[in-house]
Amino acid sequence: MTDQPTRTGQQLDPTAVAGLQERAERTRADADRYAAVLEDIAANGLPSAEDCAPWEELREAQLARLAAQRPAVA
Repeated sequence: MTDQPTRTGQQLDPTAVAGLQERAERTRADADRYAAVLEDIAANGLPSAEDCAPWEELREAQLARLAAQRPAVA
């Protein structure tokens, strides 16, 4: 007998498996980008305020992207 627990969970259909794998890949890529930003800040310090975009502009751009992806509600 082993000390390892046995897995008795329900098997997922191939579509669900593919979706989970894609999600894992996206999450891993996001984490890699985040880590790269933190490493850059650690190596070079924070950028100057003049080199950064105001958060309001970033917010509006993101809202415009989201609005373009979603059909308007009548």
